[in-house]
Amino acid sequence: MNNSIMDFPIPKNEPVLDYLPNSNETRALKAELAKLSSTVLEIGPVINGKVCHTGKIVEVRAPHKTDLLLAKCHMAGPSEIARAIEGAKAAWRGWSDTRYEDRAAVFLKAAELLTTKYRCKLNAATMLGQSKTCHQAEIDSACELIDFLRFNTVFQEEIYSVQPLSTGAQSNRIEYRALEGFVFAVTPFNFTAIAGNLPTSAALMGNVVLWKPATTALLSGYFIMELLKEAGLPDGVIQFVPGSGAAVGGAALAHTDLAGIHFTGSTGVFQQMWSTVGQNIAKYKNYPRIVGETGGKDFVFAHPSADIDVLVTSCLRGAFEYQGQKCSAASRAYIPKSLAPQFRERLLSEIATIKQGDVADFRNFMGAVIDESSYENISGYIEQARKDASAKVLCGGKSKDASGYFILPTLIESTDPAYRTLCEEIFGPVLSFYVYDDNRFEDTLKICDSTSPYALTGSIISQDRNAIIKASKTLEHAAGNFYINNKPTGAVVGQQPFGGSRASGTNDKAGSIYNLLRWTSMRTVSETYAPPTDYRYPFLA
Repeated sequence: MNNSIMDFPIPKNEPVLDYLPNSNETRALKAELAKLSSTVLEIGPVINGKVCHTGKIVEVRAPHKTDLLLAKCHMAGPSEIARAIEGAKAAWRGWSDTRYEDRAAVFLKAAELLTTKYRCKLNAATMLGQSKTCHQAEIDSACELIDFLRFNTVFQEEIYSVQPLSTGAQSNRIEYRALEGFVFAVTPFNFTAIAGNLPTSAALMGNVVLWKPATTALLSGYFIMELLKEAGLPDGVIQFVPGSGAAVGGAALAHTDLAGIHFTGSTGVFQQMWSTVGQNIAKYKNYPRIVGETGGKDFVFAHPSADIDVLVTSCLRGAFEYQGQKCSAASRAYIPKSLAPQFRERLLSEIATIKQGDVADFRNFMGAVIDESSYENISGYIEQARKDASAKVLCGGKSKDASGYFILPTLIESTDPAYRTLCEEIFGPVLSFYVYDDNRFEDTLKICDSTSPYALTGSIISQDRNAIIKASKTLEHAAGNFYINNKPTGAVVGQQPFGGSRASGTNDKAGSIYNLLRWTSMRTVSETYAPPTDYRYPFLA
Protein backbone atom coordinates (compact mmCIF):
# COMPACT_ATOMS: atom_id res chain seq x y z
CA MET A 1 0.00 0.00 0.00
CA ASN A 2 1.43 3.37 -1.02
CA ASN A 3 0.58 6.04 1.54
CA SER A 4 3.67 8.17 1.02
CA ILE A 5 3.52 11.93 0.53
CA MET A 6 6.19 13.01 -1.90
CA ASP A 7 8.31 16.11 -1.51
CA PHE A 8 9.61 16.94 -4.95
CA PRO A 9 12.71 19.18 -4.91
CA ILE A 10 12.23 22.67 -6.30
CA PRO A 11 14.04 22.53 -9.65
CA LYS A 12 16.47 25.03 -11.07
CA ASN A 13 15.93 26.34 -14.58
CA GLU A 14 17.79 24.26 -17.14
CA PRO A 15 21.09 25.98 -18.10
CA VAL A 16 21.23 27.27 -21.67
CA LEU A 17 24.10 25.83 -23.71
CA ASP A 18 26.14 28.41 -25.62
CA TYR A 19 27.04 26.41 -28.75
CA LEU A 20 30.44 28.02 -29.04
CA PRO A 21 32.55 27.03 -32.07
CA ASN A 22 34.09 23.56 -31.74
CA SER A 23 32.33 22.88 -28.43
CA ASN A 24 31.01 19.40 -27.69
CA GLU A 25 27.39 20.54 -27.91
CA THR A 26 28.03 22.25 -31.25
CA ARG A 27 29.61 19.15 -32.76
CA ALA A 28 26.78 16.95 -31.46
CA LEU A 29 24.04 19.25 -32.74
CA LYS A 30 25.65 19.62 -36.17
CA ALA A 31 25.90 15.86 -36.44
CA GLU A 32 22.20 15.52 -35.66
CA LEU A 33 21.35 18.26 -38.18
CA ALA A 34 23.28 16.37 -40.84
CA LYS A 35 21.54 13.12 -39.91
CA LEU A 36 18.02 14.56 -40.09
CA SER A 37 18.85 16.44 -43.30
CA SER A 38 19.96 13.25 -45.04
CA THR A 39 16.97 11.10 -44.04
CA VAL A 40 13.34 11.37 -45.07
CA LEU A 41 11.31 10.05 -42.13
CA GLU A 42 7.85 8.55 -42.34
CA ILE A 43 5.74 9.74 -39.42
CA GLY A 44 2.06 9.93 -38.56
CA PRO A 45 -0.61 9.91 -35.87
CA VAL A 46 0.26 8.07 -32.66
CA ILE A 47 -2.95 6.44 -31.44
CA ASN A 48 -2.96 4.09 -28.48
CA GLY A 49 0.82 4.00 -28.67
CA LYS A 50 1.02 2.93 -32.32
CA VAL A 51 1.97 4.98 -35.39
CA CYS A 52 -0.77 5.00 -38.03
CA HIS A 53 -0.20 5.13 -41.77
CA THR A 54 -3.24 6.62 -43.47
CA GLY A 55 -1.87 7.37 -46.92
CA LYS A 56 -2.95 11.02 -46.66
CA ILE A 57 0.52 12.54 -46.83
CA VAL A 58 1.78 16.03 -45.96
CA GLU A 59 5.41 16.80 -46.72
CA VAL A 60 7.55 18.37 -44.00
CA ARG A 61 10.08 20.76 -45.52
CA ALA A 62 12.55 23.25 -44.08
CA PRO A 63 11.16 26.80 -44.40
CA HIS A 64 14.65 28.22 -45.04
CA LYS A 65 15.50 25.52 -47.58
CA THR A 66 12.30 24.43 -49.24
CA ASP A 67 13.97 21.77 -51.38
CA LEU A 68 14.98 19.92 -48.20
CA LEU A 69 12.38 17.22 -47.52
CA LEU A 70 12.55 16.14 -43.89
CA ALA A 71 9.58 13.83 -43.48
CA LYS A 72 6.34 12.56 -44.92
CA CYS A 73 3.55 12.71 -42.38
CA HIS A 74 0.37 10.65 -42.57
CA MET A 75 -2.60 12.79 -41.56
CA ALA A 76 -5.51 11.61 -39.47
CA GLY A 77 -8.98 11.32 -40.95
CA PRO A 78 -12.38 10.73 -39.34
CA SER A 79 -11.75 7.09 -38.46
CA GLU A 80 -8.40 7.82 -36.79
CA ILE A 81 -9.85 10.74 -34.83
CA ALA A 82 -12.78 8.64 -33.61
CA ARG A 83 -10.42 5.86 -32.60
CA ALA A 84 -8.17 8.32 -30.78
CA ILE A 85 -11.05 9.73 -28.75
CA GLU A 86 -12.34 6.30 -27.83
CA GLY A 87 -8.83 5.16 -26.93
CA ALA A 88 -8.33 8.18 -24.70
CA LYS A 89 -11.64 7.52 -22.95
CA ALA A 90 -10.59 3.91 -22.37
CA ALA A 91 -7.29 5.06 -20.83
CA TRP A 92 -8.98 7.66 -18.62
CA ARG A 93 -9.92 5.51 -15.62
CA GLY A 94 -6.54 3.85 -15.23
CA TRP A 95 -4.58 7.06 -15.70
CA SER A 96 -6.79 9.25 -13.50
CA ASP A 97 -6.55 6.63 -10.73
CA THR A 98 -2.75 6.50 -10.98
CA ARG A 99 -0.98 7.95 -7.94
CA TYR A 100 0.20 11.50 -8.52
CA GLU A 101 3.87 10.69 -7.89
CA ASP A 102 3.70 7.92 -10.49
CA ARG A 103 2.26 10.33 -13.04
CA ALA A 104 4.93 12.88 -12.12
CA ALA A 105 7.66 10.26 -12.51
CA VAL A 106 6.83 9.86 -16.21
CA PHE A 107 7.35 13.54 -16.93
CA LEU A 108 10.40 13.87 -14.68
CA LYS A 109 11.97 10.99 -16.59
CA ALA A 110 11.05 12.73 -19.86
CA ALA A 111 12.87 15.83 -18.62
CA GLU A 112 15.99 13.79 -17.87
CA LEU A 113 15.86 12.12 -21.27
CA LEU A 114 15.51 15.54 -22.88
CA THR A 115 18.58 16.90 -21.10
CA THR A 116 20.62 14.07 -22.59
CA LYS A 117 19.50 11.63 -25.29
CA TYR A 118 16.81 13.79 -26.91
CA ARG A 119 18.34 17.26 -26.58
CA CYS A 120 20.12 17.33 -29.94
CA LYS A 121 17.33 15.41 -31.65
CA LEU A 122 14.55 17.78 -30.62
CA ASN A 123 16.68 20.89 -31.12
CA ALA A 124 17.69 19.78 -34.61
CA ALA A 125 14.08 18.95 -35.53
CA THR A 126 13.00 22.41 -34.32
CA MET A 127 15.79 24.12 -36.22
CA LEU A 128 15.11 22.33 -39.49
CA GLY A 129 11.32 22.06 -39.33
CA GLN A 130 10.59 25.49 -37.84
CA SER A 131 13.68 27.46 -38.98
CA LYS A 132 15.02 28.35 -35.55
CA THR A 133 18.66 29.17 -34.87
CA CYS A 134 20.56 26.92 -32.49
CA HIS A 135 20.07 29.46 -29.67
CA GLN A 136 16.35 29.87 -30.27
CA ALA A 137 15.91 26.10 -30.41
CA GLU A 138 17.98 25.57 -27.27
CA ILE A 139 15.96 28.02 -25.14
CA ASP A 140 12.74 26.55 -26.52
CA SER A 141 12.73 22.85 -27.35
CA ALA A 142 15.36 22.00 -24.75
CA CYS A 143 15.42 24.39 -21.80
CA GLU A 144 11.82 25.63 -21.64
CA LEU A 145 10.30 22.22 -22.24
CA ILE A 146 12.57 20.68 -19.59
CA ASP A 147 11.49 23.44 -17.21
CA PHE A 148 7.80 22.83 -17.91
CA LEU A 149 8.19 19.12 -17.22
CA ARG A 150 10.07 19.67 -13.97
CA PHE A 151 8.33 22.70 -12.51
CA ASN A 152 4.85 21.38 -13.25
CA THR A 153 5.40 18.45 -10.90
CA VAL A 154 6.15 20.89 -8.07
CA PHE A 155 3.10 23.00 -8.98
CA GLN A 156 1.01 19.82 -8.94
CA GLU A 157 2.23 18.99 -5.44
CA GLU A 158 1.48 22.53 -4.23
CA ILE A 159 -2.10 22.28 -5.50
CA TYR A 160 -2.70 18.94 -3.83
CA SER A 161 -1.32 20.25 -0.53
CA VAL A 162 -3.96 23.00 -0.26
CA GLN A 163 -6.55 21.58 2.13
CA PRO A 164 -9.47 23.00 4.14
CA LEU A 165 -9.72 23.29 7.91
CA SER A 166 -10.85 20.37 10.04
CA THR A 167 -12.21 20.33 13.59
CA GLY A 168 -11.96 17.73 16.29
CA ALA A 169 -15.38 16.37 15.47
CA GLN A 170 -15.10 16.60 11.71
CA SER A 171 -12.39 16.06 9.09
CA ASN A 172 -12.45 17.82 5.74
CA ARG A 173 -10.36 17.29 2.66
CA ILE A 174 -10.29 18.25 -1.00
CA GLU A 175 -9.71 15.64 -3.66
CA TYR A 176 -8.31 16.96 -6.92
CA ARG A 177 -9.93 14.86 -9.63
CA ALA A 178 -9.11 14.63 -13.31
CA LEU A 179 -11.67 16.26 -15.57
CA GLU A 180 -14.37 13.85 -16.70
CA GLY A 181 -13.70 13.34 -20.40
CA PHE A 182 -10.77 14.36 -22.60
CA VAL A 183 -8.81 17.59 -23.00
CA PHE A 184 -8.32 18.88 -26.55
CA ALA A 185 -4.83 20.40 -26.90
CA VAL A 186 -4.17 22.55 -29.97
CA THR A 187 -0.57 23.66 -30.29
CA PRO A 188 1.28 26.21 -32.47
CA PHE A 189 4.35 25.96 -34.70
CA ASN A 190 6.44 28.65 -33.07
CA PHE A 191 7.34 27.00 -29.75
CA THR A 192 8.15 23.33 -29.38
CA ALA A 193 7.99 23.85 -25.61
CA ILE A 194 4.37 25.01 -25.85
CA ALA A 195 3.60 22.04 -28.09
CA GLY A 196 4.96 19.79 -25.35
CA ASN A 197 3.47 21.64 -22.40
CA LEU A 198 -0.16 21.93 -23.47
CA PRO A 199 -0.84 18.18 -23.57
CA THR A 200 1.53 17.17 -20.75
CA SER A 201 0.35 19.73 -18.19
CA ALA A 202 -3.20 18.45 -18.51
CA ALA A 203 -2.02 14.82 -18.49
CA LEU A 204 0.04 15.39 -15.34
CA MET A 205 -3.18 16.20 -13.49
CA GLY A 206 -4.67 12.83 -14.48
CA ASN A 207 -6.39 13.85 -17.72
CA VAL A 208 -6.32 12.16 -21.11
CA VAL A 209 -5.54 14.37 -24.09
CA LEU A 210 -6.31 14.58 -27.80
CA TRP A 211 -3.35 16.57 -29.19
CA LYS A 212 -3.58 18.33 -32.54
CA PRO A 213 -0.16 19.76 -33.47
CA ALA A 214 0.40 22.54 -35.99
CA THR A 215 0.92 21.13 -39.47
CA THR A 216 4.05 23.32 -39.72
CA ALA A 217 5.64 21.67 -36.65
CA LEU A 218 5.02 17.97 -37.22
CA LEU A 219 8.56 16.66 -36.90
CA SER A 220 9.31 18.10 -33.46
CA GLY A 221 5.82 17.10 -32.26
CA TYR A 222 6.37 13.52 -33.36
CA PHE A 223 9.70 13.39 -31.52
CA ILE A 224 7.98 14.64 -28.35
CA MET A 225 5.70 11.61 -28.58
CA GLU A 226 8.75 9.36 -28.94
CA LEU A 227 10.22 11.02 -25.84
CA LEU A 228 7.06 10.49 -23.79
CA LYS A 229 6.74 6.89 -24.93
CA GLU A 230 10.28 6.14 -23.78
CA ALA A 231 9.60 7.92 -20.48
CA GLY A 232 6.81 5.44 -19.76
CA LEU A 233 3.63 7.32 -20.63
CA PRO A 234 0.84 4.72 -20.92
CA ASP A 235 -0.71 4.24 -24.34
CA GLY A 236 -3.77 6.35 -25.01
CA VAL A 237 -3.12 9.02 -22.38
CA ILE A 238 -1.93 11.49 -25.05
CA GLN A 239 -3.17 10.82 -28.58
CA PHE A 240 -1.07 12.59 -31.24
CA VAL A 241 -3.47 13.44 -34.05
CA PRO A 242 -2.06 15.59 -36.87
CA GLY A 243 -4.80 16.58 -39.28
CA SER A 244 -6.80 19.46 -40.64
CA GLY A 245 -8.32 21.86 -38.14
CA ALA A 246 -11.79 21.20 -39.49
CA ALA A 247 -11.47 17.42 -39.21
CA VAL A 248 -9.81 17.15 -35.81
CA GLY A 249 -11.37 20.22 -34.25
CA GLY A 250 -14.82 19.49 -35.60
CA ALA A 251 -14.87 15.99 -34.10
CA ALA A 252 -13.39 17.09 -30.76
CA LEU A 253 -15.68 20.08 -30.24
CA ALA A 254 -18.77 18.09 -31.15
CA HIS A 255 -18.06 15.25 -28.72
CA THR A 256 -20.11 14.96 -25.56
CA ASP A 257 -16.99 14.03 -23.54
CA LEU A 258 -15.05 17.20 -24.35
CA ALA A 259 -13.80 18.28 -20.91
CA GLY A 260 -11.44 21.09 -21.79
CA ILE A 261 -9.52 23.00 -24.45
CA HIS A 262 -5.86 23.93 -24.05
CA PHE A 263 -5.02 26.22 -26.95
CA THR A 264 -2.25 28.40 -28.29
CA GLY A 265 -2.75 29.98 -31.70
CA SER A 266 -4.55 32.78 -33.48
CA THR A 267 -7.25 34.91 -31.89
CA GLY A 268 -9.67 34.21 -34.73
CA VAL A 269 -9.41 30.43 -34.42
CA PHE A 270 -9.79 30.58 -30.65
CA GLN A 271 -12.88 32.77 -30.89
CA GLN A 272 -14.38 30.39 -33.44
CA MET A 273 -13.72 27.44 -31.14
CA TRP A 274 -15.27 29.24 -28.18
CA SER A 275 -18.32 30.07 -30.28
CA THR A 276 -18.67 26.42 -31.29
CA VAL A 277 -18.47 25.33 -27.66
CA GLY A 278 -21.22 27.83 -26.85
CA GLN A 279 -23.45 26.43 -29.58
CA ASN A 280 -22.84 22.88 -28.34
CA ILE A 281 -22.99 23.64 -24.63
CA ALA A 282 -26.16 21.63 -23.94
CA LYS A 283 -24.68 18.41 -25.31
CA TYR A 284 -21.56 18.25 -23.12
CA LYS A 285 -21.42 16.07 -20.02
CA ASN A 286 -19.61 18.93 -18.21
CA TYR A 287 -18.91 22.56 -18.97
CA PRO A 288 -15.56 22.43 -20.80
CA ARG A 289 -12.63 24.33 -19.34
CA ILE A 290 -11.35 26.75 -21.97
CA VAL A 291 -7.76 27.98 -21.69
CA GLY A 292 -6.21 29.92 -24.55
CA GLU A 293 -3.19 32.08 -25.33
CA THR A 294 -3.65 33.86 -28.64
CA GLY A 295 -2.27 36.91 -30.44
CA GLY A 296 -0.24 39.91 -29.44
CA LYS A 297 0.74 43.37 -30.61
CA ASP A 298 3.53 43.82 -28.15
CA PHE A 299 5.20 47.13 -27.44
CA VAL A 300 8.45 48.73 -26.39
CA PHE A 301 7.80 52.15 -24.87
CA ALA A 302 10.77 54.44 -24.46
CA HIS A 303 10.84 57.36 -22.01
CA PRO A 304 13.17 60.30 -22.77
CA SER A 305 15.45 59.01 -20.01
CA ALA A 306 15.91 55.64 -21.74
CA ASP A 307 19.40 54.21 -22.12
CA ILE A 308 19.82 54.10 -25.89
CA ASP A 309 21.86 50.88 -25.82
CA VAL A 310 19.17 49.11 -23.79
CA LEU A 311 16.45 50.48 -26.06
CA VAL A 312 18.12 49.43 -29.32
CA THR A 313 19.02 45.96 -28.00
CA SER A 314 15.49 45.43 -26.68
CA CYS A 315 14.04 46.30 -30.08
CA LEU A 316 16.52 44.21 -32.06
CA ARG A 317 16.13 41.08 -29.98
CA GLY A 318 12.46 41.59 -29.23
CA ALA A 319 11.45 42.18 -32.84
CA PHE A 320 13.78 40.02 -34.92
CA GLU A 321 14.69 36.91 -32.93
CA TYR A 322 12.96 33.96 -34.55
CA GLN A 323 11.84 36.28 -37.35
CA GLY A 324 9.30 38.01 -35.08
CA GLN A 325 7.23 34.81 -34.93
CA LYS A 326 6.69 34.94 -31.20
CA CYS A 327 3.33 35.96 -29.81
CA SER A 328 5.39 38.14 -27.45
CA ALA A 329 7.59 39.70 -30.16
CA ALA A 330 8.07 43.46 -30.12
CA SER A 331 6.14 44.75 -33.11
CA ARG A 332 5.48 48.38 -32.14
CA ALA A 333 7.61 50.98 -30.40
CA TYR A 334 6.99 54.48 -29.05
CA ILE A 335 10.07 56.68 -29.24
CA PRO A 336 10.47 60.21 -27.75
CA LYS A 337 11.44 62.92 -30.22
CA SER A 338 14.66 63.68 -28.38
CA LEU A 339 15.89 60.09 -28.90
CA ALA A 340 14.45 59.48 -32.37
CA PRO A 341 17.46 60.54 -34.52
CA GLN A 342 19.86 58.42 -32.47
CA PHE A 343 17.36 55.55 -32.35
CA ARG A 344 16.95 55.48 -36.16
CA GLU A 345 20.67 55.68 -36.82
CA ARG A 346 21.66 53.06 -34.26
CA LEU A 347 18.90 50.62 -35.11
CA LEU A 348 19.48 50.79 -38.87
CA SER A 349 23.22 50.38 -38.33
CA GLU A 350 22.71 47.27 -36.21
CA ILE A 351 20.08 45.76 -38.54
CA ALA A 352 22.62 46.01 -41.36
CA THR A 353 24.89 43.62 -39.43
CA ILE A 354 22.24 40.89 -39.01
CA LYS A 355 23.01 37.70 -40.93
CA GLN A 356 20.09 35.67 -42.22
CA GLY A 357 19.94 32.31 -43.93
CA ASP A 358 20.20 28.57 -43.32
CA VAL A 359 19.92 27.98 -39.56
CA ALA A 360 22.42 25.11 -39.85
CA ASP A 361 25.00 27.90 -40.32
CA PHE A 362 25.48 29.07 -36.74
CA ARG A 363 26.59 32.52 -37.88
CA ASN A 364 23.03 33.41 -38.85
CA PHE A 365 20.88 35.40 -36.41
CA MET A 366 17.65 34.84 -38.39
CA GLY A 367 16.08 32.10 -40.48
CA ALA A 368 12.94 32.07 -42.63
CA VAL A 369 9.30 32.60 -41.78
CA ILE A 370 7.30 29.43 -41.42
CA ASP A 371 5.53 29.02 -44.79
CA GLU A 372 4.40 30.63 -48.03
CA SER A 373 1.14 31.91 -46.58
CA SER A 374 2.96 33.75 -43.81
CA TYR A 375 5.54 35.04 -46.29
CA GLU A 376 2.86 36.53 -48.53
CA ASN A 377 0.90 38.01 -45.62
CA ILE A 378 3.95 39.77 -44.15
CA SER A 379 5.09 40.96 -47.58
CA GLY A 380 1.64 42.45 -48.16
CA TYR A 381 1.90 44.66 -45.08
CA ILE A 382 5.36 45.89 -46.08
CA GLU A 383 4.42 46.62 -49.69
CA GLN A 384 1.31 48.52 -48.59
CA ALA A 385 3.41 50.57 -46.16
CA ARG A 386 5.65 51.62 -49.07
CA LYS A 387 2.57 53.17 -50.71
CA ASP A 388 0.94 54.85 -47.71
CA ALA A 389 1.68 58.49 -46.96
CA SER A 390 1.68 58.00 -43.19
CA ALA A 391 4.30 55.26 -43.27
CA LYS A 392 7.91 55.00 -44.35
CA VAL A 393 9.77 51.70 -44.77
CA LEU A 394 13.29 52.48 -43.56
CA CYS A 395 14.67 49.02 -44.35
CA GLY A 396 13.60 45.44 -45.03
CA GLY A 397 11.09 43.60 -47.18
CA LYS A 398 11.38 40.44 -49.23
CA SER A 399 14.78 38.82 -49.53
CA LYS A 400 16.27 37.95 -52.92
CA ASP A 401 17.23 34.54 -51.53
CA ALA A 402 14.87 32.16 -53.33
CA SER A 403 15.87 29.09 -51.31
CA GLY A 404 13.32 29.77 -48.57
CA TYR A 405 10.68 32.09 -47.14
CA PHE A 406 12.99 34.92 -46.14
CA ILE A 407 11.74 38.31 -44.99
CA LEU A 408 14.48 40.81 -44.15
CA PRO A 409 14.31 42.57 -40.76
CA THR A 410 11.97 45.47 -41.50
CA LEU A 411 11.64 48.85 -39.82
CA ILE A 412 8.63 51.08 -40.49
CA GLU A 413 8.17 54.60 -39.15
CA SER A 414 4.64 55.99 -39.02
CA THR A 415 3.37 59.47 -38.28
CA ASP A 416 -0.04 58.02 -37.46
CA PRO A 417 -0.20 56.15 -34.10
CA ALA A 418 -3.26 54.29 -35.42
CA TYR A 419 -1.52 53.10 -38.60
CA ARG A 420 -2.29 49.42 -39.29
CA THR A 421 1.25 48.09 -38.70
CA LEU A 422 1.08 49.67 -35.23
CA CYS A 423 -2.27 48.02 -34.53
CA GLU A 424 -2.55 44.68 -36.31
CA GLU A 425 -0.65 41.47 -35.56
CA ILE A 426 1.72 40.69 -38.45
CA PHE A 427 3.70 37.81 -36.93
CA GLY A 428 6.90 38.49 -38.79
CA PRO A 429 10.16 40.49 -38.53
CA VAL A 430 8.47 43.88 -38.78
CA LEU A 431 8.93 46.61 -36.17
CA SER A 432 6.86 49.79 -36.53
CA PHE A 433 7.52 52.86 -34.43
CA TYR A 434 5.86 56.18 -33.71
CA VAL A 435 7.73 59.30 -32.57
CA TYR A 436 6.02 61.35 -29.85
CA ASP A 437 6.80 64.76 -28.34
CA ASP A 438 8.71 64.39 -25.10
CA ASN A 439 6.13 66.43 -23.20
CA ARG A 440 3.35 64.06 -24.31
CA PHE A 441 4.66 60.99 -22.49
CA GLU A 442 1.47 60.38 -20.48
CA ASP A 443 -0.82 61.03 -23.46
CA THR A 444 1.16 58.57 -25.57
CA LEU A 445 0.95 55.94 -22.85
CA LYS A 446 -2.83 56.19 -23.19
CA ILE A 447 -2.50 55.80 -26.97
CA CYS A 448 -0.39 52.68 -26.44
CA ASP A 449 -3.03 51.25 -24.10
CA SER A 450 -5.92 51.83 -26.50
CA THR A 451 -4.32 51.22 -29.91
CA SER A 452 -4.47 47.43 -30.04
CA PRO A 453 -7.11 44.88 -29.00
CA TYR A 454 -4.32 42.66 -27.66
CA ALA A 455 -2.77 42.67 -24.19
CA LEU A 456 0.01 40.10 -24.08
CA THR A 457 3.44 41.64 -23.43
CA GLY A 458 5.10 45.04 -23.34
CA SER A 459 8.03 46.90 -21.85
CA ILE A 460 9.04 50.32 -20.59
CA ILE A 461 12.62 51.51 -21.15
CA SER A 462 13.43 54.28 -18.68
CA GLN A 463 15.92 55.38 -16.04
CA ASP A 464 13.31 57.59 -14.36
CA ARG A 465 11.54 55.73 -11.55
CA ASN A 466 8.50 58.03 -11.63
CA ALA A 467 8.12 57.39 -15.35
CA ILE A 468 8.30 53.63 -14.73
CA ILE A 469 5.61 53.93 -12.06
CA LYS A 470 3.40 56.00 -14.36
CA ALA A 471 3.84 53.58 -17.28
CA SER A 472 3.19 50.55 -15.06
CA LYS A 473 -0.08 52.06 -13.87
CA THR A 474 -1.36 53.43 -17.19
CA LEU A 475 -0.48 50.21 -19.01
CA GLU A 476 -1.80 47.97 -16.21
CA HIS A 477 -4.21 46.10 -18.50
CA ALA A 478 -2.22 46.49 -21.73
CA ALA A 479 0.06 43.52 -21.03
CA GLY A 480 -0.16 40.33 -19.00
CA ASN A 481 3.65 40.23 -18.94
CA PHE A 482 5.21 43.66 -18.38
CA TYR A 483 8.98 44.14 -18.52
CA ILE A 484 11.00 47.04 -17.13
CA ASN A 485 14.19 47.83 -19.05
CA ASN A 486 14.15 44.69 -21.15
CA LYS A 487 12.62 43.24 -24.30
CA PRO A 488 9.03 41.96 -24.03
CA THR A 489 10.01 38.36 -24.88
CA GLY A 490 11.74 35.53 -23.04
CA ALA A 491 9.44 34.49 -20.17
CA VAL A 492 11.09 31.78 -18.08
CA VAL A 493 9.12 28.98 -16.42
CA GLY A 494 8.90 29.54 -12.67
CA GLN A 495 10.06 33.16 -13.02
CA GLN A 496 7.63 34.93 -15.32
CA PRO A 497 4.29 33.06 -15.61
CA PHE A 498 3.11 33.78 -19.13
CA GLY A 499 -0.20 34.94 -20.58
CA GLY A 500 -2.29 37.96 -21.48
CA SER A 501 -5.88 39.10 -21.56
CA ARG A 502 -8.18 41.13 -23.85
CA ALA A 503 -7.81 39.55 -27.31
CA SER A 504 -4.62 37.79 -26.20
CA GLY A 505 -6.31 35.02 -24.26
CA THR A 506 -7.60 33.86 -20.90
CA ASN A 507 -4.40 34.75 -19.01
CA ASP A 508 -4.17 31.42 -17.21
CA LYS A 509 -0.38 31.76 -16.95
CA ALA A 510 1.53 28.86 -18.46
CA GLY A 511 4.50 27.92 -16.34
CA SER A 512 2.68 28.41 -13.05
CA ILE A 513 0.43 26.73 -10.52
CA TYR A 514 -2.55 28.67 -11.89
CA ASN A 515 -2.57 26.93 -15.25
CA LEU A 516 -2.47 23.45 -13.71
CA LEU A 517 -5.38 24.32 -11.45
CA ARG A 518 -7.57 24.56 -14.55
CA TRP A 519 -7.05 20.86 -15.30
CA THR A 520 -8.50 19.51 -12.10
CA SER A 521 -11.98 19.28 -10.65
CA MET A 522 -12.24 19.46 -6.88
CA ARG A 523 -14.37 17.29 -4.63
CA THR A 524 -14.81 18.22 -0.98
CA VAL A 525 -15.10 15.23 1.35
CA SER A 526 -16.32 15.84 4.89
CA GLU A 527 -16.60 13.17 7.57
CA THR A 528 -18.40 13.70 10.89
CA TYR A 529 -17.23 11.46 13.71
CA ALA A 530 -20.14 12.01 16.10
CA PRO A 531 -23.16 12.82 13.91
CA PRO A 532 -26.31 14.29 15.52
CA THR A 533 -29.06 11.87 16.47
CA ASP A 534 -31.87 14.39 17.11
CA TYR A 535 -33.18 16.91 14.61
CA ARG A 536 -34.04 19.46 17.39
CA TYR A 537 -31.71 22.47 17.76
CA PRO A 538 -31.17 24.07 21.19
CA PHE A 539 -33.07 27.23 20.24
CA LEU A 540 -36.25 25.18 20.01
CA ALA A 541 -36.24 24.76 23.78
